[in-house]
Amino acid sequence: MTSFKSRIFNFIIRNGHILRGQLHKEVFDMNTSIDMFRERCEKGASKYAKTPKNVAIKPLVINGINAEWLIPAGASAEKVILYVHGGGYVSGSCNDHRGFVSKFANNTGVTNLTFEYRLAPEHPFPAAVEDSVKVYQWLLQSGYKSENILIAGESAGGGLTLATLLALKEQQIPMPKAAVAISPWTDLTCSSESYKSKNKLSPAPLNSWFVFSNHYVGNNKADNPLISPLFGDLSGLPPLLIISGVDDELFEDGEKFYIKAKAAGVDIRFIAGEGMVHCFPLLAPMFPEATEAMVEIAGFIKLHLGLRVEKNNR
Repeated sequence: MTSFKSRIFNFIIRNGHILRGQLHKEVFDMNTSIDMFRERCEKGASKYAKTPKNVAIKPLVINGINAEWLIPAGASAEKVILYVHGGGYVSGSCNDHRGFVSKFANNTGVTNLTFEYRLAPEHPFPAAVEDSVKVYQWLLQSGYKSENILIAGESAGGGLTLATLLALKEQQIPMPKAAVAISPWTDLTCSSESYKSKNKLSPAPLNSWFVFSNHYVGNNKADNPLISPLFGDLSGLPPLLIISGVDDELFEDGEKFYIKAKAAGVDIRFIAGEGMVHCFPLLAPMFPEATEAMVEIAGFIKLHLGLRVEKNNR
């Protein structure tokens, strides 16, 4: 049974429109202003903008791509997490994810590098994948060994994490040690029933995933594996941890990817968050389930990066 705290937080998240004085959830279509959506995301991020005092923030530019180091005190200089932000491929920045990623770095004890890949609709596929591969290659060229790199991301960033792995495999670039995908968007054909049946349970505006997909896919085919990694050849991928909220539209995206990857021989673990919404681990420590999920993530990362794992991590 879900905790009382989680039920309260999930109710508030799901019904944010009511708290804003709107009786009905917002409905997105192709005329919805992406600029306004981005502005809203930036303003919303201010609620989580506070970074832990022991995490240093260092901006940089990587081959024309804005990026940011988030370095927790005592972090190894050799280990790094390449963090890929979410935002439906149409929004997201170092600024609006700083609160989440700094806490992610603090919880894992590992330096994170986040970056601003090009966004749709101005830059549809393959811009995001190209930028992700470029930043990963920069890490290798800067002296980081692939066995000391882990890729992680949430939502569209979780899907892009998995698509980046497929791109690295395709280009025969050394793979990172492991990867973590939180509520990953793996199927931009949006074919699962959950896109319709669970949209009313989630905080996302109605039809928003279909709109985001159209913007990012552009003139390409949505089932291209580098757009929708669910349709790729998943053999040979590194160890993976996927965590998805059962009440999220993207739940089946994570579950289906897990089933297919497992059948392909990938060392993969899937955690289904009962009663949980989109990207719930990033809400730690607001309620027990989020904290427990973050502990699992930290344990997985430390295990695969060869760092000390506390006794309560598995």
